[in-house]
Amino acid sequence: MRVYLFALFVLGLSVVAVQAQTPPAVPTITAKELKAKLAGNEPIMIIDVRSPQGYAASSTTIKGAIHFKVRKIKSRLKYAPLKDLPKDREIVTYCACPNDESSISAAQVLQASGFKRVRVLQGGWSGWLQAKGPVEPRVKT
Repeated sequence: MRVYLFALFVLGLSVVAVQAQTPPAVPTITAKELKAKLAGNEPIMIIDVRSPQGYAASSTTIKGAIHFKVRKIKSRLKYAPLKDLPKDREIVTYCACPNDESSISAAQVLQASGFKRVRVLQGGWSGWLQAKGPVEPRVKT
């Protein structure tokens, strides 16, 4: 009986430890919802975290989006435009990953830095194109 109780106790601690290490869930936004926000000229920052290769291979980006490498988001917080962005400004991240992994990672960094309204675009870049969302020519780098 003691061994059984001890095993349950250890298992419980393991679950708590795993939960403590799990980053917070990131809310999502659909392409339809984002299109409506853009059409209504709502103040929203869109961050494109497609891979450098994916970004370079594309001639367009979501209208108004700024491209950052996902691994550089944290260091970019010290510089404009992120440095001056109000913490309650809505931010949407997107990538071209199959399961939105890069945009989720970027959103978690932003959340951990105090931004309160961060969301991930469901379906990312391909979902946006399928929804016929507005695009503009990407900045050549």
